[in-house]
Amino acid sequence: MTLQHAFVDGRPRPAAGDLTALVREDRVHRTLYTDPEIFAAEMAQVFGGRSWVYLAHESQVPEPNSFLSLRVGLRPVLLTRDRSGALHAVFNRCSHRAATLCREMSGVAKSFQCPYHGWTFRNTGELVGTPWPQGYGENFDRAEHGLHKFPRVESYRGFIFGTLNASAPSVPEWLGAATGWLDYWIDRAPEGEVIVRSGVHHMGYRGNWKLAYDNAGDGYHPAFSHRSLLEMASRMGESKDMSYFGTTPDDGPMRTYLLGNGHSVIDQRPNYEGPGSFWANQRPQPGRESLEERIRAEHGEDADRLLDLCVGSQINLSIFPNLLIIGNQIQVIEPLAVDRTQLSWHATAIGGVPPEINTVRMRTQEDFPAFGEPDDQANFEEVQRGLAAPEAEWVLMNRGLDVPGWQEIGPDGVVSSAVTDEGHMRQYYATWLDLMAPEATR
Repeated sequence: MTLQHAFVDGRPRPAAGDLTALVREDRVHRTLYTDPEIFAAEMAQVFGGRSWVYLAHESQVPEPNSFLSLRVGLRPVLLTRDRSGALHAVFNRCSHRAATLCREMSGVAKSFQCPYHGWTFRNTGELVGTPWPQGYGENFDRAEHGLHKFPRVESYRGFIFGTLNASAPSVPEWLGAATGWLDYWIDRAPEGEVIVRSGVHHMGYRGNWKLAYDNAGDGYHPAFSHRSLLEMASRMGESKDMSYFGTTPDDGPMRTYLLGNGHSVIDQRPNYEGPGSFWANQRPQPGRESLEERIRAEHGEDADRLLDLCVGSQINLSIFPNLLIIGNQIQVIEPLAVDRTQLSWHATAIGGVPPEINTVRMRTQEDFPAFGEPDDQANFEEVQRGLAAPEAEWVLMNRGLDVPGWQEIGPDGVVSSAVTDEGHMRQYYATWLDLMAPEATR
């Protein structure tokens, strides 16, 4: 595949196999966000190739023969449980004439029949029936015409990932240093029981999918992009949630951590001290006061712990390429085109708590998607507009680079830095380059 009609530093742009010219230590070329051919290669190699991609949470396919319709890159996929409860991921594409088999988002089904010509497949992918089979020759072998399957599907503590690479490392290996942060998020729930069954909140923007990933690890923008949200918080006192981003955040205790394989996390927890501090610094929600009174009356000394579970985890965990843990919510990045993306927010409930805790938790999860995410998506669209200027070739990611005293290496080898460091971009683009490289150079 040759990338044409664009130049780098006045020279013809290199072929797709030589993308290293478009990624420098402190900047990336604008075409990584605008070129349809690069986008097509990403859908094949970053959302396929050798990478693990987040599919769903196990609670979304809760019983035998459950299914969920989703996308992996641009591929329509069905995540299924068979009758024994084992997980499978198959292309939602009839092997006859390519029509989608299932047009429902979720449900329970032992098999799927194509609405076009009636071919029928088990929920594990095997072809089991073709109408009027006498119309096929004696060499027709149903075993050769099952659905295309993901060779590997693995679950880590309820988080289901799939890969098209049969020789990929295990999911825990792929997650690497991110496992401890994901464990923290899960273990906030009593006995680690996380439930993802509420309606999903889809939000679309006119911009490239990587803009959302750039932003997820960015502690630099909140003071400016979320100013109205911070002003509302400051009216409730300077310590209210997120207000610390507006007062020289690099001088505070927050840190960003580079976790390898493109993963990263912003840790806001050092701004909080002791049981009840998450709750005490949360912005108000409707009905909060009466529910808090009931919880304190019924649960006494345990009330602070329970109320803290209503509030977000105070980490922003990014797992490359498409999974973001924000507060108590799971956000999935879904590319649609080079300049069109859908973000899907999944609210979570937890087991082992009184019902009113999940009620308040749900109200809390309405906060940022309503007040903060529109700010971010407006920025994404304005960045995409700015990228239309071909003469301004580069997008900078140089904040924190070579700044004395910012980066530290922990005993586990993880690099941490000031919260506004753009190292998360520099790190994930190294993984991106590796995944996009031709097979012969890997």
